[in-house]
Amino acid sequence: MSNGNASETHLEQKFASMGVNDNRSALPKSRYVPPHMRNKPAPSEGLGAPRHFDNRMESRSSSWGGRNRADGGGDRPRNNWNTDSHESSSRGFHSGYHSDSHSSRPRDDGLGFWRQGKHIHGERNLRTEKDLYGASEDIDRHSTGINFEKYNDIPVEASGREVPAPIDTFVDSGLDELILSNIDLARYTIPTPVQKHSISIAGNGRDLMACAQTGSGKTGGFLFPIMSECFKVGPSPDPIEQAPRNSYRPRKAHPTALILAPTRELASQIYDESRKFAYRSWVRSCVVYGGADIGQQLRQMDRGCDLLTATPGRLVDLIERGRVSLSKIKFLVLDEADRMLDMGFEPQIRRIVEKEDMPTTGVRQTLMFSATFPRDIQMLARDFLHDYIFLSVGRVGSTSENITQKIEYVEDEDKRSVLLDILHANTESGLTLVFVETKRMADALCDYLLDNNFPATSIHGDRSQRERERALDMFRSGKTPIMVATAVAARGLDIPNVTHVVNYDLPTDVDEYVHRIGRTGRAGNMGVSTAFFNRGNKGIVREILELLKEANQEVPDWLETVARESSFGSGNRGFRGRGSNSRSGPNRDYRKTMSNHGSGGNNGGDWFANSNSGGYGGGYSGPASNGYSASSSNNTSWF
Repeated sequence: MSNGNASETHLEQKFASMGVNDNRSALPKSRYVPPHMRNKPAPSEGLGAPRHFDNRMESRSSSWGGRNRADGGGDRPRNNWNTDSHESSSRGFHSGYHSDSHSSRPRDDGLGFWRQGKHIHGERNLRTEKDLYGASEDIDRHSTGINFEKYNDIPVEASGREVPAPIDTFVDSGLDELILSNIDLARYTIPTPVQKHSISIAGNGRDLMACAQTGSGKTGGFLFPIMSECFKVGPSPDPIEQAPRNSYRPRKAHPTALILAPTRELASQIYDESRKFAYRSWVRSCVVYGGADIGQQLRQMDRGCDLLTATPGRLVDLIERGRVSLSKIKFLVLDEADRMLDMGFEPQIRRIVEKEDMPTTGVRQTLMFSATFPRDIQMLARDFLHDYIFLSVGRVGSTSENITQKIEYVEDEDKRSVLLDILHANTESGLTLVFVETKRMADALCDYLLDNNFPATSIHGDRSQRERERALDMFRSGKTPIMVATAVAARGLDIPNVTHVVNYDLPTDVDEYVHRIGRTGRAGNMGVSTAFFNRGNKGIVREILELLKEANQEVPDWLETVARESSFGSGNRGFRGRGSNSRSGPNRDYRKTMSNHGSGGNNGGDWFANSNSGGYGGGYSGPASNGYSASSSNNTSWF
């Protein structure tokens, strides 16, 4: 006993000499926790509170070039897909195997669940809603698309077997009540023309190939019907996978819907939109793409993955790692499908769709969207579709009303000085997007603009994902109102307030030109497109000329001269007009062309004689009062 007291005295003296107070008596005693309160987070760990990571750094040095850049070069960006309140709060859902894991207790963080065949909506959270939809005084998100209320004659053509009639309003669309509530929170007032048809077509379980201009609401066109069906039906049971005893097997995600996108930026943009419409539901949205930390993406998937947005390369990687199974896929979406099925992506797409465990055509539902659908891409796409409907939404009004296209003859050595003149003359507020062909040129031109005191940034495939996201954030916010980009920024990106697009280097494909100029003139606003042309671009001169005439644009006399010279020199052998069956052919249903010429095959009987006949030839022609018209005239501009 005396030894014990001496020991305690010795310890007290030792603590006192170290300046440490012995507060053992003040330590909290263990307390009884009632069963209904067990396994709940402490108040300081409230899952409903969003985590904010302010990664803005003072350093402006670039990690790849060593020179100071306006966009902060290697600065760490805000990772929206892993720092938002929605995803940070989804911890604890989805065990990796199906039990009724969606039946956890409801919380106030905007997460719902599925229990005993019913969809239990999560409670509203004002902080989450502000993060997802913005403050009420923010600009209406519907303005990022085209204001279709200003237009009364939008040419729409839907061809295929028994085309469903379009909807008129969201309320009468048959969508689930929760998706309608989220649409209202996002301040979408009326469906756009592509949404009026795609919601109806997808809601009837039909496959779809939709061609509509950029900024026309295609993302909502596939998210609304997919999520509505998920909300109504609920999750499918996860397959039971027997793991060997005493072995570790990582969790495998079994998404219900898969959205494939060609670029990281587009995938991230689709994910941000999906979060808005998955709010308060059992659906957990995830995004995976190359160039980002795969460990972080896997942790996000472990917290729940029902709707997966992915780039093909990263998805193949996750499949090979055994972390993703496609056996439960009910909905497959290919956004910017013409590029997804182009030479570079087709092998990966075929592997994902045909050689993995994804359900076959006719079992799953496949939706494809793009602003251009050439004939040869349509023929490739039919391998992934079953009894599909082709939807073509014409350009809203004339391009002369929203995009003024200018063609300037500029030799290569004069391009820099002409670009500076354009930027000096552009005193209006807004963003300027400059397109070049190569990554090296993007860096060189960006440095040149910085040397001439123009705040500029660049984006291309060789920049890291952090740098690309940082560049886009700086451009969108207007901190660097000039961005030099390669084709990585030409498709799908919704960048508001771009008032001027400069094609410093013209592309070799007129469809790529259409996508590029579609970055401006959005939301029904005015936009300007300027292209630098010289005789090195004569390969597409005839197509550019025809495009300008279709859009009622001013055609320079010298451009027609170059076009005649090009035709005379090539004997018309190299001309690929927009009316031909070429890569840049018209975006009309190729099955009608085949049937009109009395040839062609079928896709499970999915072809027809002509659009005016019954049966397989049934195309939809909307009433004129609703702004719809189905036209088969060759004079209609479809691009």
